[in-house]
Amino acid sequence: MRILVTAAGLALIAVGVRGVVTDLDAAAWLAWFAGAAILHDGVLVPVVLAAGLATRRLPAASRRVVHAALITAACTTAVALPLVLGRGRRADEPSRLPLPYDRNLAIVLAAITVAAAAAIAARAIAARRQGRSRPADRGRT
Repeated sequence: MRILVTAAGLALIAVGVRGVVTDLDAAAWLAWFAGAAILHDGVLVPVVLAAGLATRRLPAASRRVVHAALITAACTTAVALPLVLGRGRRADEPSRLPLPYDRNLAIVLAAITVAAAAAIAARAIAARRQGRSRPADRGRT
């Protein structure tokens, strides 16, 4: 089974490489790829490390959830920012970027926050229930 999955993966990679070579301008693709690597290593990684440092005093039970929420919110904002700023919007073509992207980004960020808060609350409730179900183990370390 592993050989079959590996072969399928390699075949898909070959299709992708063929598409890049035959259908795209190689120089433009290389510039995009280099820009993505620089953005990842120069922006995303330092932001993730800073979030880790900023949240180190949080309780361990909620720290991972907060990290996941911050990373998700940062990546979502990075993708939506050109739309929020109106890049590509033209007065003579109102159908281009017609939606309220700032409001929609705020809604998505609020949903991420609510989901993280719900996950933290669920973990706290589960931990509290586990603590009540084993009263004999409380004194042991």
